[in-house]
Amino acid sequence: MTTQVSIFNGPNLNLLGQRQPEIYGSDSLQDVENSCKSMADSIGLKIDFRQTNYEGKLVDWIQEARGVSAGIIINPAAYSHTSVAILDALNAFEGPVVEVHISNIHKREEFRHHSYVSKRADAVIAGCGVDGYAMGLQHMHRLLK
Repeated sequence: MTTQVSIFNGPNLNLLGQRQPEIYGSDSLQDVENSCKSMADSIGLKIDFRQTNYEGKLVDWIQEARGVSAGIIINPAAYSHTSVAILDALNAFEGPVVEVHISNIHKREEFRHHSYVSKRADAVIAGCGVDGYAMGLQHMHRLLK
């Protein structure tokens, strides 16, 4: 049986590859999804890959993942620094959570140094570019074993 992992992406990641490529690189979100699907197939995971610009939608998806997905990989983007609602939803999720950031949030503006999501995350990957997603999947695979 294949284990499902949800990969949720927050605001502005739909513009990946177009918005600030000097920070976020030139890969599109579709490129990231394709890479994640390939990695997931190779390690025996199934993924549910989504992106939204809406905080409430992320909360809904996290709640819907309960009992369906074994784990969540989340790049909450700007909501990392502002959303107690996403933290509360993740706290109600029983599986492992891996937080991913394309850029190194600790080398950026001061307000980006704090992440509410990190309070719940079992691992945080930051500053590895879009490769952080593959690292997140590999780590999730280990957590689920």
